Amino acid sequence: MKTIDLRSDTVTQPTAAMRAAMLEAPLGDDVFGDDPTVNALQDRIAAMLDKEAALFVPSGTQSNLVAIMSHCQRGDEYIVGQMAHTYRWEGGGAAVLASVQPQPLDHQPDGTLELDAIAAAVKPDDSHFARTRLLCLENTLGGKALPLEYMAKATAVARQHGLATHLDGARLFNAAIKLGVSAHDIAEHFDSVSVCFSKGLGAPVGSALVGSREFIRGAHRWRKMLGGGMRQAGVLAAAARYALDHHVQRLADDHALAQRLADGLQGLPGLTIEPPQTNIVFADLQGPRANGLMGHLKSRGVLATGLYRLRFVTRLDVDAAGVDRAIAAVREHLTA
Repeated sequence: MKTIDLRSDTVTQPTAAMRAAMLEAPLGDDVFGDDPTVNALQDRIAAMLDKEAALFVPSGTQSNLVAIMSHCQRGDEYIVGQMAHTYRWEGGGAAVLASVQPQPLDHQPDGTLELDAIAAAVKPDDSHFARTRLLCLENTLGGKALPLEYMAKATAVARQHGLATHLDGARLFNAAIKLGVSAHDIAEHFDSVSVCFSKGLGAPVGSALVGSREFIRGAHRWRKMLGGGMRQAGVLAAAARYALDHHVQRLADDHALAQRLADGLQGLPGLTIEPPQTNIVFADLQGPRANGLMGHLKSRGVLATGLYRLRFVTRLDVDAAGVDRAIAAVREHLTA
């Protein structure tokens, strides 16, 4: 029985064509800056986001950490949402490794941070306080696409207070597809952007940090210090280049499958579905059948996550038949 793995889009396997691109990629030593495939990827993603330069890194976690370390110094502070990856889900790296203090704010139901709350969180220029230096937003956040108008306003508030801006765009292209805009329409509001290739785009490894040429020059030093120099990394960059060429527009298929899944789970006893915007379906389950659901799904060859809410993520390796199997397994458990 084929497993339907809806835990995350990070479990996506590279396609045969992507593997072929990896096999054929010309290689060099990226630490010396002479891997032609890495250089081509960096030029490509920088151009797509209308930035001067980019840096290929092993993970989105490292990309965000390098960004924070490049924007801030020890004793500085960044403003961030309570549920943002750069605060909650990346091991506290900014505080532990960079000595940069997070100032988390509560999210509104749509995933945004109140503009007045952002402004109020900026500390006075006084030795009693950490120095507020950076605003970090995330798009998508929990599968929600932050609107362009909001990002423009939030980053304008940041600039009014002398803050730099960083976007965790791990699923930037999902946001762009949902909003019906280009990726650079989102990126233009931020000084730096992190993009993950190993989620919905389907590459096995890697992210990119984009920004000004001067910013990326400094980020390169932090990447080295954090162990992110990967030598013949072109074999991985080739997969990311293939993903940018072939897997961006098809993200709309993942969004449609997420909606199919949400529709199929509606009306089940004890289950409340949050309408999906992109490729992530969140659900809350109460009642006597809640504790046994994950085990039941696994017995039926369906994997999901329940770290803090029930979550299903559609992706390249999952088709409509797989989604229907997941729906049937949930229904079987909750209506037995």
